[in-house]
Amino acid sequence: MLLEPTVNALVDPGFEAKARVFEQHGEVRNPNGVYVDGTFGRGGHSRLLLSRLGPGAKLVVFDKDPVAIQAALELQSRDPRVQVIHGGFASMFEEMQAKGLTQVDGIMLDLGVSSPQIDDPERGFSFMREGPLDMRMDTSRGMTAAQWLAEADVDEIREVIAKYGEERFAFQIAKAIVGRRESRPLRTTLDLAELVASVVRTREKGQHPATRSFQALRIHINQELEELARALAAALRLLAPGGRLAVISFHSLEDRMVKQCIAAARRRSEAQSRLPIFEKDMPRPILEPLGKVLPTDEEAKENPRARSSVLRVAQRTDEPLPADAESFVNAIRLVPQKSSRAARRKK
Repeated sequence: MLLEPTVNALVDPGFEAKARVFEQHGEVRNPNGVYVDGTFGRGGHSRLLLSRLGPGAKLVVFDKDPVAIQAALELQSRDPRVQVIHGGFASMFEEMQAKGLTQVDGIMLDLGVSSPQIDDPERGFSFMREGPLDMRMDTSRGMTAAQWLAEADVDEIREVIAKYGEERFAFQIAKAIVGRRESRPLRTTLDLAELVASVVRTREKGQHPATRSFQALRIHINQELEELARALAAALRLLAPGGRLAVISFHSLEDRMVKQCIAAARRRSEAQSRLPIFEKDMPRPILEPLGKVLPTDEEAKENPRARSSVLRVAQRTDEPLPADAESFVNAIRLVPQKSSRAARRKK
């Protein structure tokens, strides 16, 4: 989704978010630079980016999904510019440091669940297909959605569905889940989808009643917002001056975090604003926003899943970072605070 504008955002010197047609121009920013694809998926963005880069470039790709990693390794076997890391983008800074790559020229993140993951009923992401209630991005580790729902109490379930799904019937859904498991456990996606549908009495037009609950559980099981916050901190530390960040979001929680991070990195701190110095002598922003791109009507028609996507792009300035970039991002309060009970449960 948004393939051309995402890749152009990283390599096109004259990138303009307001442009409706993204063409491949001859000139490329840093054609032999270092780039990161934090969400390889099946490699659409990576392959297009590689087609624009020179023979001396490096592209480091990350993914939690073992199936995606197999696809990435196949690409690596044909293209020596590719380096593959089986892990989430939250570990980006540490993994790049371990490779001796301290600065990069571009980072792209395509957030959320991929179409192949949704279409595979065995992954448990779809409320339209019968499958095990799994929802893990990395099927080799961690607790499944079914396991968590079997242990969590009403308040924990309500909190997760309300916070990450913005579901107004969260309490009723949580009560129904706990009540149902007393007689028989929720094991499949359709078990959960049908239970939620029996509780959610009013439906949003064109949306399944279980949409918000499935989104919330997926975000919680995979700690998606916490990992995004760490990835944004890593991006600030890794991007070289002039390096660009391109992030595709699919729901308001993700997009709000990206937007707030870019806005916070653009403005001076409250302490700096009180200093008795001229405006021209103020520290420059850490990031300069380059705008956002929405799918065209044609793209949304061809791929309904692209309708809610938003691409936000920002460019790193040469302004030095605060001493602790991660604390800087955490101070923006990107992730809603969990209750102490939910935090204990995740441990």
